[in-house]
Amino acid sequence: MHAETVNRKAEALAALASVPSEPGAPKPDPILVVDNVVRRFGGLTAVEVEHVEVQRGSITALIGPNGAGKTTFFNQLTGFDTADSGTWTFNGKPMNGVSAHQVARQGMVRTFQLTKALSKLTVMENMRLGAQKQRGENFFRALVASLWQPQEDEITIRAEELLERFKLAAKRDDFAGSLSGGQRKLLEMARALMVGPELVMLDEPMAGVNPALTQSLLGHVKDLREQGMTVLFVEHDMDMVRDISDWVIVMAQGAVIAEGPPDTIMADARVIDAYLGAHHDAPLTTAEAEEQLHQAEAELEAEIEEKA
Repeated sequence: MHAETVNRKAEALAALASVPSEPGAPKPDPILVVDNVVRRFGGLTAVEVEHVEVQRGSITALIGPNGAGKTTFFNQLTGFDTADSGTWTFNGKPMNGVSAHQVARQGMVRTFQLTKALSKLTVMENMRLGAQKQRGENFFRALVASLWQPQEDEITIRAEELLERFKLAAKRDDFAGSLSGGQRKLLEMARALMVGPELVMLDEPMAGVNPALTQSLLGHVKDLREQGMTVLFVEHDMDMVRDISDWVIVMAQGAVIAEGPPDTIMADARVIDAYLGAHHDAPLTTAEAEEQLHQAEAELEAEIEEKA
């Protein structure tokens, strides 16, 4: 298993080794391709992505300061919001205008920053709801148990396997609303896998999670890649991004401003400026220093005059 894990990561890194570290860089085998996606709210342009590709079989981080448009971008791609313009494809199939449940059926699923577990259903019931194309969802078939019961048993077995893997088996009959924040994150990730997805999109999977569960969640995210899935996740924790991602895409003010391997991105001046402000650590010129000194003296004199 360990050798397989190393190979999966090595395969992803090898595929990305020759990709230039620049916005919109083409990938050898992209599973998701986005072109000219724009979303405006009144006069505010929340998303304006010219071109971006996500490499199949990799873990790609989508980072950026608050308000960069990351979650809004997720919403466009997964059918939870409608872009004003632009196109995107998943496995070569056009996805713009496709509803959220149809996107999931195609194999592209997401989780949310604020978990969407159905609190008044049990953990097992939440898991069963994640399965697709259930025969019992048809009114007339539901009246004849023999038409849907075998499939229901298969779904239950699959759900139990996932709950065991995510260390939630002991909670199978508990209401989802009784779980801790971290356990709800685990449940949402496990439920997403009931679809059998190819691309898993995680919106801040570590947000609000107890540190005791952080390592468990990290392990599960890495394991998705080892099972052949592609992962695209939003995260603010740079240590986590450096630890698990093969490639990093950076957004600021709705646009992609940088792409590259984690270490390259962490040292990129554009990324540092986006998070900390332009020239945050640049030395002042003599003229700038004198100007700041004059301003400080003027403010001090004004304050003395007011007190007098």
